[in-house]
Amino acid sequence: MSEPERIPLARPEVGPREEELVLEVLRSGRLSLGPMQERFERSFAAFLGVEDAVAVSSGTAALHLGVRALGWGPGDEVLTSPFSFVASSNCLLYEGATPVFCDIDPETLNVSAAAAAGAAGPRTAGILGVDIFGRPADWPALEKLAEERGLGLLDDACEALGASDSEGVRLGARGIVSTFAFYANKQLTTGEGGMVIPRNAAEAERMRSERNQGRAPDMAWLDHDRLGFNYRLSEIAAAVGVAQLERLDSALTAREKLAGAYAEALSGIDGLELPGAGASPERRGWFVYVVLLPEEADRDAVVDSLGGDGIEAKAYLPCIHLMPHYRDRFGFEGGEFPVAEAVSARSLALPFFPAMSAAMVDRVQAALRSALSAR
Repeated sequence: MSEPERIPLARPEVGPREEELVLEVLRSGRLSLGPMQERFERSFAAFLGVEDAVAVSSGTAALHLGVRALGWGPGDEVLTSPFSFVASSNCLLYEGATPVFCDIDPETLNVSAAAAAGAAGPRTAGILGVDIFGRPADWPALEKLAEERGLGLLDDACEALGASDSEGVRLGARGIVSTFAFYANKQLTTGEGGMVIPRNAAEAERMRSERNQGRAPDMAWLDHDRLGFNYRLSEIAAAVGVAQLERLDSALTAREKLAGAYAEALSGIDGLELPGAGASPERRGWFVYVVLLPEEADRDAVVDSLGGDGIEAKAYLPCIHLMPHYRDRFGFEGGEFPVAEAVSARSLALPFFPAMSAAMVDRVQAALRSALSAR
């Protein structure tokens, strides 16, 4: 009897349309800074309902250009979450700014606006909010705090494409610098890639220059007006992005349905906490499906047990302030952000991708129940 198919943590959805547009690029002979990138940018901006969008090589690159657009640098402190992918803090260090971590809300797992208000000080220059796992941060509250204190705002929506906040505003369309990422497990993938949403035309022009080694706006050959970076997105990657955008609405709906199937299948497991979708008009942009294991569960044993059943699962995410680089540089110790640390210790990402079948969901729930009952 053959073993059942292994269920990966994620699987990109690509097909004939991606192949068609990639082949169009290859036949054009234009592999960088061409019409496909411009098409991708226009289509992405139209999806969000904004004036412009600037394609870059990664979500990290988008965050870095966002930090530069807001002018954060040496001597500036920026309030942000310790429970995030490390790029959201690293992008501040690139420019010499200091991340000031604030504990998270236990329901949304995003930075608590109250904690941010308490952490703000005379050197605070801004707030970098993270929409963790696709759940929007409390942007109305963070925006109010920013207005009261005269702070800049940067939205790390790299995990939250398609989400809308508690006021029903789609992330990226709130009028603040916003960033998105297109890694292989995202709602939309280009393999690697990202997008930054500027606040105005002048900002967009600067970002386009900085992504291309600081080249002059007229693209004059080897004419560089400012410090820049190689943050260009290839035409091939942009072609994949255009194809993905054409069916993004259906992909987002499929992810919502899968999250609903998981919620039903995993209900009733004692001590297991499932991710919430938020009350309408908020909409979560389902990125991953992360559960919080019962407090007494041995997460490593659960991961091993699921792996033995052919199911990939991972601890997700470690707290940034407890990573060696941040401990060494800033002297962080355990216990400073108790909610984030408790969530981090219990979080487990389960397989999540639109092509998951009902049978796969059933396998995951059965294996997880068995692993937890064995404790």
